[in-house]
Amino acid sequence: MELPHLGEHCSEKTCKRLGKYFLPMKCDACDDIFCKDHITYANHHCTSSYKKDVQVPVCPLCNIPIPIKRGEMPDIKVGEHIDRDCKSDPAQRKRKIFTNKCSRGGCKQKEMIRVTCGQCHLNYCLKHRHPLDHDCKTDGKPLSKSGNAALSRTQGVSSHTASSSSSSSPGLSRPASYGAGTVPARSHNNGASRRMPTSVSTPSAQNVIPASASFQAGLTEDQALQRALEMSLAESRPAPAPTLSLTEVTRLTLHTLAQEINSVYVGN
Repeated sequence: MELPHLGEHCSEKTCKRLGKYFLPMKCDACDDIFCKDHITYANHHCTSSYKKDVQVPVCPLCNIPIPIKRGEMPDIKVGEHIDRDCKSDPAQRKRKIFTNKCSRGGCKQKEMIRVTCGQCHLNYCLKHRHPLDHDCKTDGKPLSKSGNAALSRTQGVSSHTASSSSSSSPGLSRPASYGAGTVPARSHNNGASRRMPTSVSTPSAQNVIPASASFQAGLTEDQALQRALEMSLAESRPAPAPTLSLTEVTRLTLHTLAQEINSVYVGN
Protein backbone atom coordinates (compact mmCIF):
# COMPACT_ATOMS: atom_id res chain seq x y z
CA MET A 1 0.00 0.00 0.00
CA GLU A 2 1.47 3.31 -1.11
CA LEU A 3 1.31 6.33 1.24
CA PRO A 4 2.84 9.18 -0.82
CA HIS A 5 1.83 11.91 1.64
CA LEU A 6 3.90 10.39 4.43
CA GLY A 7 7.52 11.33 5.07
CA GLU A 8 9.71 14.23 3.89
CA HIS A 9 12.89 14.49 1.92
CA CYS A 10 16.20 15.51 3.47
CA SER A 11 16.94 19.20 2.82
CA GLU A 12 20.53 18.47 1.87
CA LYS A 13 20.81 18.82 -1.90
CA THR A 14 23.19 15.89 -2.25
CA CYS A 15 20.96 13.54 -0.20
CA LYS A 16 17.19 14.04 -0.75
CA ARG A 17 16.47 10.85 1.20
CA LEU A 18 12.77 10.18 1.74
CA GLY A 19 11.56 10.45 5.30
CA LYS A 20 9.64 7.16 5.43
CA TYR A 21 12.92 5.28 5.50
CA PHE A 22 14.37 7.27 8.42
CA LEU A 23 13.25 9.35 11.36
CA PRO A 24 13.10 12.96 10.07
CA MET A 25 14.63 15.58 12.35
CA LYS A 26 14.37 19.37 12.25
CA CYS A 27 17.37 21.64 12.77
CA ASP A 28 16.77 23.98 15.69
CA ALA A 29 18.70 26.80 13.99
CA CYS A 30 17.44 26.91 10.38
CA ASP A 31 14.21 24.82 10.92
CA ASP A 32 14.91 22.53 7.95
CA ILE A 33 14.38 18.73 7.82
CA PHE A 34 17.48 16.54 7.66
CA CYS A 35 18.33 12.88 8.00
CA LYS A 36 20.50 11.42 10.70
CA ASP A 37 23.62 11.88 8.56
CA HIS A 38 23.10 15.64 7.96
CA ILE A 39 21.40 16.82 11.14
CA THR A 40 24.53 18.39 12.61
CA TYR A 41 25.42 22.02 11.87
CA ALA A 42 28.70 21.13 10.21
CA ASN A 43 27.27 18.40 7.93
CA HIS A 44 24.59 20.58 6.35
CA HIS A 45 26.60 23.84 6.62
CA CYS A 46 23.95 25.59 8.67
CA THR A 47 23.93 29.36 8.06
CA SER A 48 22.07 30.08 11.32
CA SER A 49 24.31 28.13 13.67
CA TYR A 50 25.69 31.34 15.23
CA LYS A 51 22.31 31.86 16.90
CA LYS A 52 22.87 28.73 18.95
CA ASP A 53 26.51 29.38 19.67
CA VAL A 54 26.50 30.45 23.33
CA GLN A 55 30.25 30.71 23.67
CA VAL A 56 31.47 34.07 24.96
CA PRO A 57 33.96 35.71 22.57
CA VAL A 58 37.31 36.84 23.93
CA CYS A 59 39.16 39.97 22.85
CA PRO A 60 42.30 38.94 20.94
CA LEU A 61 44.26 41.92 22.32
CA CYS A 62 43.45 42.05 26.04
CA ASN A 63 41.97 38.51 26.52
CA ILE A 64 38.86 39.86 28.29
CA PRO A 65 35.50 38.06 27.74
CA ILE A 66 33.00 40.24 25.91
CA PRO A 67 29.32 39.66 26.77
CA ILE A 68 26.93 39.56 23.83
CA LYS A 69 23.21 39.00 23.48
CA ARG A 70 21.75 35.96 21.80
CA GLY A 71 21.58 36.49 18.05
CA GLU A 72 24.27 39.19 17.86
CA MET A 73 27.35 38.81 15.70
CA PRO A 74 30.45 38.31 17.87
CA ASP A 75 32.73 40.09 15.40
CA ILE A 76 30.76 43.32 15.66
CA LYS A 77 30.85 43.37 19.47
CA VAL A 78 34.56 42.55 19.55
CA GLY A 79 35.25 45.41 17.12
CA GLU A 80 33.27 47.86 19.27
CA HIS A 81 35.17 46.70 22.35
CA ILE A 82 38.53 47.31 20.64
CA ASP A 83 37.44 50.79 19.50
CA ARG A 84 36.14 51.94 22.90
CA ASP A 85 37.03 49.86 25.96
CA CYS A 86 40.10 47.76 25.14
CA LYS A 87 43.05 48.44 27.48
CA SER A 88 45.79 47.04 25.27
CA ASP A 89 48.53 49.25 23.85
CA PRO A 90 47.62 48.82 20.15
CA ALA A 91 44.00 49.72 20.82
CA GLN A 92 44.94 52.77 22.89
CA ARG A 93 47.31 54.03 20.20
CA LYS A 94 44.53 53.66 17.66
CA ARG A 95 42.08 55.42 19.98
CA LYS A 96 44.31 58.50 20.25
CA ILE A 97 43.54 59.27 16.62
CA PHE A 98 39.83 59.64 17.39
CA THR A 99 40.03 62.53 19.88
CA ASN A 100 37.15 64.75 18.70
CA LYS A 101 34.20 63.75 20.88
CA CYS A 102 30.65 64.63 19.92
CA SER A 103 29.12 67.43 22.04
CA ARG A 104 25.60 66.03 21.88
CA GLY A 105 24.46 64.55 25.17
CA GLY A 106 24.50 60.76 25.25
CA CYS A 107 26.60 60.36 22.09
CA LYS A 108 30.01 58.73 22.59
CA GLN A 109 31.11 58.81 18.97
CA LYS A 110 34.56 60.26 18.22
CA GLU A 111 35.91 61.45 14.89
CA MET A 112 39.40 61.88 13.45
CA ILE A 113 38.74 65.51 12.45
CA ARG A 114 36.75 68.33 14.00
CA VAL A 115 33.25 68.80 12.61
CA THR A 116 32.16 72.23 13.89
CA CYS A 117 28.61 73.55 13.71
CA GLY A 118 28.34 76.85 11.85
CA GLN A 119 25.89 78.30 14.38
CA CYS A 120 26.94 77.20 17.87
CA HIS A 121 30.59 76.47 16.92
CA LEU A 122 30.69 73.19 18.89
CA ASN A 123 32.21 69.91 17.76
CA TYR A 124 29.91 67.05 16.70
CA CYS A 125 30.18 63.68 15.00
CA LEU A 126 29.17 63.10 11.40
CA LYS A 127 25.77 61.83 12.49
CA HIS A 128 24.89 64.96 14.51
CA ARG A 129 26.74 67.60 12.48
CA HIS A 130 23.60 69.32 11.15
CA PRO A 131 21.84 71.87 13.42
CA LEU A 132 18.57 69.92 13.30
CA ASP A 133 20.30 66.70 14.38
CA HIS A 134 21.78 68.13 17.60
CA ASP A 135 18.94 70.59 18.40
CA CYS A 136 21.15 73.64 17.87
CA LYS A 137 20.08 76.51 20.13
CA THR A 138 21.60 79.92 19.38
CA ASP A 139 20.44 83.30 20.65
CA GLY A 140 19.76 85.67 17.78
CA LYS A 141 21.58 85.63 14.46
CA PRO A 142 24.30 82.98 14.22
CA LEU A 143 27.87 84.29 13.93
CA SER A 144 30.35 83.25 11.29
CA LYS A 145 33.81 81.92 12.11
CA SER A 146 35.41 85.36 11.77
CA GLY A 147 32.73 86.96 13.92
CA ASN A 148 33.12 84.30 16.60
CA ALA A 149 36.90 84.81 16.65
CA ALA A 150 36.46 88.59 16.91
CA LEU A 151 33.98 88.19 19.75
CA SER A 152 36.34 85.94 21.71
CA ARG A 153 39.20 88.43 21.27
CA THR A 154 36.95 91.27 22.38
CA GLN A 155 35.93 89.42 25.52
CA GLY A 156 39.60 88.93 26.38
CA VAL A 157 40.36 92.63 25.81
CA SER A 158 37.36 93.71 27.90
CA SER A 159 38.43 91.55 30.84
CA HIS A 160 41.97 93.00 30.62
CA THR A 161 40.61 96.58 30.48
CA ALA A 162 38.30 96.01 33.43
CA SER A 163 41.12 94.61 35.57
CA SER A 164 43.44 97.53 34.71
CA SER A 165 40.73 100.12 35.46
CA SER A 166 39.95 98.53 38.83
CA SER A 167 43.65 98.57 39.77
CA SER A 168 44.10 102.24 38.76
CA SER A 169 40.89 103.59 40.32
CA PRO A 170 42.22 103.89 43.95
CA GLY A 171 44.95 106.28 42.78
CA LEU A 172 42.39 108.61 41.23
CA SER A 173 40.39 108.99 44.42
CA ARG A 174 43.27 110.28 46.58
CA PRO A 175 42.54 113.71 48.13
CA ALA A 176 44.79 116.59 47.13
CA SER A 177 47.10 118.06 49.75
CA TYR A 178 46.02 121.59 48.88
CA GLY A 179 42.41 121.16 49.85
CA ALA A 180 39.35 119.64 48.29
CA GLY A 181 38.54 120.97 44.85
CA THR A 182 41.54 123.37 44.57
CA VAL A 183 44.98 123.10 42.99
CA PRO A 184 47.82 125.61 43.27
CA ALA A 185 48.20 127.96 40.31
CA ARG A 186 51.04 130.49 40.08
CA SER A 187 50.64 133.89 38.48
CA HIS A 188 53.70 136.00 37.61
CA ASN A 189 51.78 139.26 37.17
CA ASN A 190 53.59 142.05 39.17
CA GLY A 191 55.74 139.40 40.92
CA ALA A 192 52.85 138.29 43.10
CA SER A 193 51.84 134.69 43.49
CA ARG A 194 48.42 133.58 44.49
CA ARG A 195 46.29 130.46 44.42
CA MET A 196 43.62 130.14 41.81
CA PRO A 197 40.73 127.77 42.59
CA THR A 198 40.28 125.23 39.87
CA SER A 199 37.65 122.53 39.81
CA VAL A 200 39.02 119.04 39.37
CA SER A 201 36.73 116.29 38.20
CA THR A 202 38.03 112.85 39.14
CA PRO A 203 36.25 109.99 37.43
CA SER A 204 35.02 107.39 39.85
CA ALA A 205 35.64 103.72 39.38
CA GLN A 206 31.93 103.15 38.97
CA ASN A 207 31.71 105.46 35.92
CA VAL A 208 34.63 103.84 34.12
CA ILE A 209 33.16 101.89 31.21
CA PRO A 210 35.45 99.61 29.23
CA ALA A 211 35.87 100.50 25.58
CA SER A 212 34.59 97.11 24.52
CA ALA A 213 31.68 96.83 26.93
CA SER A 214 29.15 97.74 24.25
CA PHE A 215 31.14 96.18 21.42
CA GLN A 216 28.52 93.81 20.06
CA ALA A 217 25.43 95.97 20.65
CA GLY A 218 24.09 97.48 17.44
CA LEU A 219 27.00 96.33 15.25
CA THR A 220 27.04 93.96 12.32
CA GLU A 221 29.56 91.16 11.95
CA ASP A 222 31.80 93.17 9.59
CA GLN A 223 31.78 96.21 11.88
CA ALA A 224 32.52 94.05 14.91
CA LEU A 225 35.42 92.36 13.12
CA GLN A 226 36.84 95.71 11.94
CA ARG A 227 36.65 97.20 15.41
CA ALA A 228 38.28 94.15 16.98
CA LEU A 229 41.16 94.36 14.47
CA GLU A 230 41.63 98.06 15.24
CA MET A 231 41.79 97.36 18.97
CA SER A 232 44.30 94.55 18.42
CA LEU A 233 46.52 96.82 16.30
CA ALA A 234 46.28 99.58 18.91
CA GLU A 235 47.47 97.20 21.62
CA SER A 236 50.36 95.89 19.52
CA ARG A 237 51.77 99.36 18.75
CA PRO A 238 54.91 100.30 20.77
CA ALA A 239 54.70 103.08 23.31
CA PRO A 240 55.95 106.50 22.05
CA ALA A 241 59.40 107.58 23.15
CA PRO A 242 59.44 110.24 25.91
CA THR A 243 60.10 113.80 24.66
CA LEU A 244 62.71 116.01 26.29
CA SER A 245 61.92 119.51 27.47
CA LEU A 246 63.84 122.59 26.32
CA THR A 247 65.79 122.79 29.59
CA GLU A 248 66.92 119.18 29.36
CA VAL A 249 68.01 119.64 25.72
CA THR A 250 70.03 122.76 26.66
CA ARG A 251 71.64 121.01 29.60
CA LEU A 252 72.58 118.02 27.44
CA THR A 253 74.10 120.32 24.77
CA LEU A 254 76.20 122.23 27.33
CA HIS A 255 77.44 118.97 28.83
CA THR A 256 78.52 117.73 25.40
CA LEU A 257 80.37 121.00 24.64
CA ALA A 258 82.15 120.86 27.99
CA GLN A 259 83.36 117.35 27.27
CA GLU A 260 84.69 118.41 23.86
CA ILE A 261 86.54 121.44 25.35
CA ASN A 262 88.13 119.26 28.03
CA SER A 263 89.28 116.77 25.43
CA VAL A 264 90.89 119.61 23.39
CA TYR A 265 92.80 120.95 26.42
CA VAL A 266 93.97 117.51 27.39
CA GLY A 267 95.22 116.89 23.85
CA ASN A 268 97.27 120.12 23.85
